[in-house]
Amino acid sequence: MTKFSGNKPLVKKQSGRPRVLVAPLDWGLGHATRCIPVIYELLRQNADVWLAGENAQESLLREAFPSLPFIPLQGYRVKYSHSGSGLWRAIFRQLPRIWQTIRQENKWLKQAVNEYEFDAVISDNRFGLSHPSIPCVFITHQLFVKSPLGKWTESRIQRTNYRFINKFSECWVPDIKNGNNLAGELSHPSALPRIPVLYTGILSRLQRNNEHTQKNHLFISLSGPEPQRTIWENKIIQEIAHYPGTATIARGLPDAAKLIPSTNDIRFFNHLPADNYGQEMSKAEWVISRSGYSTVMDIAMLGKKAILVPTPGQPEQEYLGEYLSAKGFAPALTQKDFSLAKALELANRFNYQPWENTSATGLTEAVSSLLNKIKEKNNLKPDQDATALG
Repeated sequence: MTKFSGNKPLVKKQSGRPRVLVAPLDWGLGHATRCIPVIYELLRQNADVWLAGENAQESLLREAFPSLPFIPLQGYRVKYSHSGSGLWRAIFRQLPRIWQTIRQENKWLKQAVNEYEFDAVISDNRFGLSHPSIPCVFITHQLFVKSPLGKWTESRIQRTNYRFINKFSECWVPDIKNGNNLAGELSHPSALPRIPVLYTGILSRLQRNNEHTQKNHLFISLSGPEPQRTIWENKIIQEIAHYPGTATIARGLPDAAKLIPSTNDIRFFNHLPADNYGQEMSKAEWVISRSGYSTVMDIAMLGKKAILVPTPGQPEQEYLGEYLSAKGFAPALTQKDFSLAKALELANRFNYQPWENTSATGLTEAVSSLLNKIKEKNNLKPDQDATALG
């Protein structure tokens, strides 16, 4: 039997409260951070929320929701290459193990549904968490997956992607449905999956605040899978040593014990809780980060001026860097060409266009619809006032 992390006892199911499992992918922290507003909305609409994951994702979610039940669930544990050009070769070598993990998590879910009586599952990019007997939601902003190997490969990847997605009940896309959107053709491909696709709006754990911007203050967010996160961190450490201003550097390591020494001007944090992360980002004159989509949503939510440095060899981030630069959202610079002086010079010349559409009303409607489907399936009265909850 699967046991809770922390040896928490089995929580008795409450009548009338749909029990929903939320499980993010372990590819960096972004999948877990963008699940946070989803979890808050589920709780606001009176769902009984349970969480699953491991390692850094578990640390982050348990910090945000210490009272929620947590079940250990092995991640995909994908490893990057040291060079950007070797990324796809590294991933292809890991495909047999990834397929095995998908099969294992599907088997795990069937056992978990029987044991814990889940009424629904929300999976952020975990392909194996679909179940034929209950509503299952797949969250992704990558309906179209970029590949450095050309259009034919992209077409094959999309077919495989949709084959998995179509096993779910519906797909939630964290972007704006029409007009000015953040993910471009990644979230708005020419052909959609067969299942219903709902655009939730931006999913960020942060909220705009009145924090005063400090001149010459940088907020640098390090994130992503290893070893590229550490390679990026080492380059930042070399560059920041010569910076005449101040900086806060979030390392993206919520379960790390070893610290990097800070000074009065340059402060390192292994991890920052959402409130502190938002405060530090808000007061920065410039944000320097990867072009990972969850970080991009955080930047958009706070309306900050950013400099994007895509993870080498990751086509999604390279595309977002180019796309968002062309839209006037933020300039992009390759890691190979990065220097702090060059990045700040580029930012000072860039014509930033303010991002105003931070609404996530689609999430409220999507959660309400999901919970009402569960109640109808269980012969309970749907909550007609769910979308009006304050």
